[in-house]
Amino acid sequence: MSDATTPRKRGPQARAARNDQALIEAAREVFIAQGFDAPVSAVAERAGVGMGSLYRRYRTKEELLQRLCADSMQRLDETARAGLAINDPWQGVAHYIVECARFGFGALAPLAGTIDITPEIQQAVEQAQQSTDELITRAQNAGALRADVTAMDIHLLVGRFSRPGRAPSRHAEEETRARLLAIVLDGLRAQNAGPLPGTPADPREYHAMWGADSSTAGRRQSE
Repeated sequence: MSDATTPRKRGPQARAARNDQALIEAAREVFIAQGFDAPVSAVAERAGVGMGSLYRRYRTKEELLQRLCADSMQRLDETARAGLAINDPWQGVAHYIVECARFGFGALAPLAGTIDITPEIQQAVEQAQQSTDELITRAQNAGALRADVTAMDIHLLVGRFSRPGRAPSRHAEEETRARLLAIVLDGLRAQNAGPLPGTPADPREYHAMWGADSSTAGRRQSE
């Protein structure tokens, strides 16, 4: 779409959009590295903005975490769609898993039950689920992905790779993750696959963990 039909943000509006994105990226980095009890002041410092700028956009820590969740689910959907754009069904699934692990999508799991689910989060979750299910079904129908693997299996697998591990350096950490993911991906291939032990995880149980209402949503995130 041309610039003539797509208005570009300028001046204060553009600066506000950049600050907002910087805050979300900083929040992701801080909370993954330090846990969700980390103060919002650490987020503002990482983003390079003042506390006033943070509070003008997010009145409470919970609002910041809610936006972080929605943003992450939107990116999850984008990652699944990128996988679907790859012609080879197996390479599409492999791309999805590797990118999800690199991004750290599963790191938000500890938030389950501690924040209220907004309509924005719910819509983003539903869209991401739809795209991910389509990606997985396509690979299974092609005979590339083992038939007994579920979307929950893959989400839980990604969660195991989502938090930084202890390593001598960032490079060593990334190299180790790449090696372990390669091993895992081979285990997901349909060829020569033995039966999986146990029963698949019930996604309803995991969805229920996020279904906290205002009376059970744990702490109210404010600093």
